Amino acid sequence: MSSFGKPLKIALGLIVIAGLIIVPMNFNRYGLFILSQWAVMTIAAMGLNLTLGYAGQVSLAQGAFVGIGAYAAAIMTTHGWPLPVAILVAIVLSFGVGWVLGYPALRVQHHYLAFVTLAFSTLAFLVFRNESWLTGGIYGISNIPRPHFFGIATNKPLPFYYVCLGSLAIVSLAVWWLIRSPWGRAFMALRENPLRAQSLGIDTRRYTLMAFAIGSALGGVAGALYAPLTQYIDPVPFNLSLSLDLLMMVIVGGAGFYFGPFLGAMIAVLLPEWLRFTEGYYLMLYAIAVMLLLIWSPTGILGILDRYLAERRTKAASALRAVAKSRLETVQ
Repeated sequence: MSSFGKPLKIALGLIVIAGLIIVPMNFNRYGLFILSQWAVMTIAAMGLNLTLGYAGQVSLAQGAFVGIGAYAAAIMTTHGWPLPVAILVAIVLSFGVGWVLGYPALRVQHHYLAFVTLAFSTLAFLVFRNESWLTGGIYGISNIPRPHFFGIATNKPLPFYYVCLGSLAIVSLAVWWLIRSPWGRAFMALRENPLRAQSLGIDTRRYTLMAFAIGSALGGVAGALYAPLTQYIDPVPFNLSLSLDLLMMVIVGGAGFYFGPFLGAMIAVLLPEWLRFTEGYYLMLYAIAVMLLLIWSPTGILGILDRYLAERRTKAASALRAVAKSRLETVQ
């Protein structure tokens, strides 16, 4: 079975990728918008998963970094700058602010750190709302253009969905490489036991700052895609509720699991749409489903799968030991 495990995973991955490319060709405008939103929110959740799930640093500010990226892209593209340049600026800006925000994590942990990031999220929202000379204030920024890539316009829903999907693919590959690099192993050591990591020679100060900065930069990427996706932004979508939604995506999918943000964003973005047939009850059913899941499995959906596979491995190992013991008794 194990010899076929890896090819089976590759085949399943290729089927999912092909489905994400081919199936949406038959979707209407709203369906493509929802799928594009899933791709964008997955990128933001991957950044938070890196900070929380791998490095163990609690953050309630990821929604603020999505807002920073969105406003950076909106301001630049409405003044004629191309979207790739705006995304680069959003990455640099979010990375720098995230690095500075990481300094409190060097002195406080857990719920104290959550309050610090909560204060930053509130500050960012107030800037978005009150600094109208830059952000448009409560009136926001409208008519945000969508880009041209190699002469191909993406102003229609399907082409821009592929832009979001392609961006998600690039970010996914980058995060896959990162968590398997020495940086990723240092992040996990920092999460498990900071004192032990420091005793092993890991620069916990630098890696704490890097975890915040890289996670924040991915939030900036998501925001830079969100602005042309909606083509209008104002401060309301970037309040604390977005940070809480992203936190829920990570926890429900499975914090510290690579595919956790994908599943978490799918539940947060797509499940409410699938429950709309219940009319006024769909949000209540959605909330109840999430509560029951977290009561049953605090480690999220992938935590359930991980426990199941661990039990299978334990049973297989026990069976092998029993067979070896019986053979040894037969020989004796």
